[in-house]
Amino acid sequence: MRTFTITTADAETSRIVCRKDILEQALPETLKAYRQVFLFSDETVWKIYGTRVRRAVGKAGVYCMLAGEAHKTPETLFSLLSAMAEAGLHRSDCLVCIGGGVVGDVGGLAAALYMRGIDCIQVPTTLLAQVDSSVGGKTAVDFCGIKNLVGVFRQPTYVYVDPAFLATLPAREIRCGLGEIIKHGALSPEIFDTLEQNRDKLTDLAFLADIVPANVAFKANVVREDAREGNLRKCLNLGHTTAHAFELLDGKLSHGEYVLIGTCIEAEISASRGGDAAYLARLGRLCLTALGTMPALPDPAEAARVACLDKKNTGRGRIVLTVPVAKGEYRLLELGAEEYERELGRIGRKLCSDLP
Repeated sequence: MRTFTITTADAETSRIVCRKDILEQALPETLKAYRQVFLFSDETVWKIYGTRVRRAVGKAGVYCMLAGEAHKTPETLFSLLSAMAEAGLHRSDCLVCIGGGVVGDVGGLAAALYMRGIDCIQVPTTLLAQVDSSVGGKTAVDFCGIKNLVGVFRQPTYVYVDPAFLATLPAREIRCGLGEIIKHGALSPEIFDTLEQNRDKLTDLAFLADIVPANVAFKANVVREDAREGNLRKCLNLGHTTAHAFELLDGKLSHGEYVLIGTCIEAEISASRGGDAAYLARLGRLCLTALGTMPALPDPAEAARVACLDKKNTGRGRIVLTVPVAKGEYRLLELGAEEYERELGRIGRKLCSDLP
């Protein structure tokens, strides 16, 4: 078992526990402290784990959303809040979110809003949620065609990470998690070296179970220093400006697959502007190994237009990228929309011929 604690500057505390048998042991014991518990999941996850969750938790209200990013909306948020109100939850009660990143984001926001904040326990069931989205207190829904436009920072009380959940994931969900793991590798020399040394095991469940705690530790350390993304936490946006633009325009891949593509592209942009070309090429190859097949990419002009709407931008008509520079190093880079469009076109053509 590995345990990490995040205490933020405004005294919010989150405890992240990586261990086996979450549903059978850790979660039931934790929930004894609450008068009432409400469960939130999606229909796909609930079909797989609902019976086990019921057995672990006992009597509790349940709301299941439709699965997928397309349903990460204000309508889903308010449907969940309505179900919580109908169940009679009070401020001393708890919301348990069981699922991937969408469930965690929507549920975390609902817990933050309900009665101005009740406890939230995250039980991430996808690789991406375990290594990234469940840790750090970012909550949000998509709004007006912009990803994560409406949300708050609020730390979950507990995050329970169990490698057993990975056994039921399809290959696409594994690739999705690898996007965030490799992003962490671009920021952490230790994680990068482990990934390079095991590039033939990237989808092996035993390897992933071993590397998840290192990713949780890295993310927790960043959040501990900068919970509200004022400075250091911006490093976690690496690859994401391009990823979000492609995801909003195309939507055919998982979030993490777009992060792999975005990291490749932004590494190439960095290499053409003084970054460590040899290291950045290695990072790109690692992304392409995890991705496997390069899809057709969205139109560069449209992607640049959408990227201009990204909330990370300065508002001066320029696009802000968090790019890798050298091993364990990053920087914020601003490009004009036309320059960014040209780079997307150039690098997209190159990537389509570079797959291993």
